[in-house]
Amino acid sequence: MKAAEIPRKKPGFSLVEWLYKYGTLLTVLALIAVFGTMADNFLNYSNIINILRSISIVTIIATGLTVSLAVGGFDLSVGSTASLANALVISMFVWHGLNTGLGIVITLAICLAVGLVNAFLVIKFKIQDMLMTLATMFVFQGVAMTYTRGATVSQNMIMPSGDYATGVIPSIFSKLGKAPWIIIVMVVVVLLVHLFLTYTKHGRFMYMIGGNSEAAKLSGIAVSKYRLIAYLLSAFFASVGGIILAARVMNAEVNSGGGYLMDAVAAAFIGYSVFGAGKPNAFGTFVGAVLIGLLQNGLVMLSVPYYAMDIVKGGVLALALAITYYRRNH
Repeated sequence: MKAAEIPRKKPGFSLVEWLYKYGTLLTVLALIAVFGTMADNFLNYSNIINILRSISIVTIIATGLTVSLAVGGFDLSVGSTASLANALVISMFVWHGLNTGLGIVITLAICLAVGLVNAFLVIKFKIQDMLMTLATMFVFQGVAMTYTRGATVSQNMIMPSGDYATGVIPSIFSKLGKAPWIIIVMVVVVLLVHLFLTYTKHGRFMYMIGGNSEAAKLSGIAVSKYRLIAYLLSAFFASVGGIILAARVMNAEVNSGGGYLMDAVAAAFIGYSVFGAGKPNAFGTFVGAVLIGLLQNGLVMLSVPYYAMDIVKGGVLALALAITYYRRNH
């Protein structure tokens, strides 16, 4: 029998493959159905807006983390960067009396230095990304706490001199933390990063570096340059998340961004399996954030104690990692 006549085995239906591609979306639909049945107000328009508003900051921070994952990195300092941005932008208004635009620009510029530090340490000293950013996570959190002297920064706060702070948080700034603007910012960030990673050569280069950095380097791709860009974007979006958080709560609490790290990591890794992407992607990260937001909101409406939330989120993250790595190894 000629080689051309050898019958080819047609690919059959694989339940595991199908669940890998659509399992996350099915879980989202299942949660909507379950919570919608058990909680009377779950599907109300106001609650849907509340869910979207609650996941906005997590999604923005997680989108930056997604970019670092695309190049094979892992930026654990995004929560600390958000805390620093939160403290900086509020202090620009309260302590220094700056306007909205200038306060935000200065905050973003300072926080981009975080990305530069991470990129320099990872690229120059070739330290594993997760270990290096774990160290810088504590450093940047310490910087934020030192800057604020461990106190909450807010209007009319008492300064070390004993006087009251005279600066005022602009009313236009507060609108960034309210619907629909906080949701619009989230959608724009997700859309821009999705287009960048999926439809530009630079995004494809990042994926190539994440897949095999040595092969990418041999192909002529400037690996160090793209890793630098990835960490700058990660720091940028983390700082945007911190600024939006400041606009939402109108003050700067100690370690305010630290609580978003776990949710951001969970959202990014859950996103690997959406539509079988098998890689970090902005749309998948958004779906992951929606899944976490639905869980949190639904459990609260069912009066589940707040201290049990981490059990659920940790379980969801463990399941997402199990599915992702099972798929990679089979």
